[in-house]
Amino acid sequence: MPCKTALRTSHQLSGLAVVLALLACSAPAAKAAPCESLAATSLSNVTITSAQAVAAGAFTLPAGAPPSTAHFDQLPAFCRITATLTPTPDSEIRIEVWMPASGWNGKLQAVGNGGWSGVISYPALASAVAGGYAASSTDTGHQGNNVTFAVGHPEKLTDMSYRAVHEMTVQAKNIVMAYYGNSPKLSIWNGCSTGGRQGITEAAKYPNDFDGIIAGAAAIHWVNLHVARMMLNTYVNRSADSSIPASKYPMIHAAVLQACDAMDGVKDGVIENPARCHFNPAVLTCKGADAADCLTPAQVETARAIYSPLKNPRSGDEIRPALLQPGSELNWATLNGPEPMSYTQELYKYIIFKDPNWDWRRFNPATDIDRALQNEDAQLNFTDANLSPFFKHGGKLLMYHGWSDQQVTPLGSVGYFNEVVAKTDASVVGKSIELYMVPGMYHCGGGPGTDGFDKMAAMESWIATGAAPEKIVASHRTAGNVDRTRPLCPYGKVATYNGSGSTDDAANFSCKAQ
Repeated sequence: MPCKTALRTSHQLSGLAVVLALLACSAPAAKAAPCESLAATSLSNVTITSAQAVAAGAFTLPAGAPPSTAHFDQLPAFCRITATLTPTPDSEIRIEVWMPASGWNGKLQAVGNGGWSGVISYPALASAVAGGYAASSTDTGHQGNNVTFAVGHPEKLTDMSYRAVHEMTVQAKNIVMAYYGNSPKLSIWNGCSTGGRQGITEAAKYPNDFDGIIAGAAAIHWVNLHVARMMLNTYVNRSADSSIPASKYPMIHAAVLQACDAMDGVKDGVIENPARCHFNPAVLTCKGADAADCLTPAQVETARAIYSPLKNPRSGDEIRPALLQPGSELNWATLNGPEPMSYTQELYKYIIFKDPNWDWRRFNPATDIDRALQNEDAQLNFTDANLSPFFKHGGKLLMYHGWSDQQVTPLGSVGYFNEVVAKTDASVVGKSIELYMVPGMYHCGGGPGTDGFDKMAAMESWIATGAAPEKIVASHRTAGNVDRTRPLCPYGKVATYNGSGSTDDAANFSCKAQ
């Protein structure tokens, strides 16, 4: 609606509708320059490789980009800028900046990567532009979702670790200014997994880059995480009879649900708070020979290890908290298959040992744990809980994590949240930082939990009102149709059934301390 109309009728709206209407009223009226003219824009250490006006629905994925189910054919017209950034002689950071040809909301949304990065996040760019944002993404300075480039290229490793995201953000703002004649009035980061780590690193290293940072399933303490993954996988496969076949995962999951699902008062196939679930795998011990419906003694010990923190056998220090929580059993194969996941193997090959021929079977806990943790490339492990400079300028950090994450430990987000609060004070909770745990959600999405929620709307509301949402209504879909809604609660509270009405309706739940 027009700005004056929105203001005149705002008393008829409520909550987020008012917030978004008022935000729309304050958006600058930007008159875009011809997109192609940006090819001549001169920026330090930047080569603009293309400036192309893309008609509505005309964008197609470039050759070599990962396949996607995103609806690019529904995009509005936008200006697409591709550029290469060279902050060092060995840098080759590719970025893309997409800017709506009309209807820009005056804001920049930068989007994150997954795994070892190495690709432009086209689906996330599309989602941002469809929402009216100017958007930016980077391959972090290398091509391909691997780290083979790292040997002999320390500057490229620094680019991937943190510099590329910062450089992209600076230059994206410059490009937005060149196109619209206005700088973004708000800049928001939106990333999950590696993107969550990137966002948290930005908050600590470059506190003025963003006004709001959305960090999902943050893969922080990156080296420690991979070391823990290596330790767990090699323990799981320590003998011929120690690994748990995937065919037994549903049986274990059913037993966990039987023990803990109803603890929240609702039996719905989702454990609301796995931290309160103290499942003992020994109840599944075979009474005789190995069978499909039980665990051998060695497999029982494996299950115990899967739910336990990973500790340095030499010092006893915790390397990472338990990687997997009760409720994650159906996806144990991700970390507990016949060999460590490829990301973990690559860390050891190309960063720790700098030997492409290194084999994970040579992993020696007595020496290779400390070798990794003391590696000179510790920049990948950078995680600073001192976010006071970010908070000081009004920055907001919205964290979220699925309790059934099969790749990145949910307890990592819990631990970091608590550490940030301890380094500042409790007054930052709800004002500058908030964490929302998502029961039943897998890594960044999926699972039996309510994994669908509008993170950007939550952040926009927070920035506008100064208070983090007291709840975020999330949904679960089956075959594309919503069949359950549930509130996501700030950490320390859980969705609690009010005692009447459908347990598939968020309106019948309240966020209460537990």
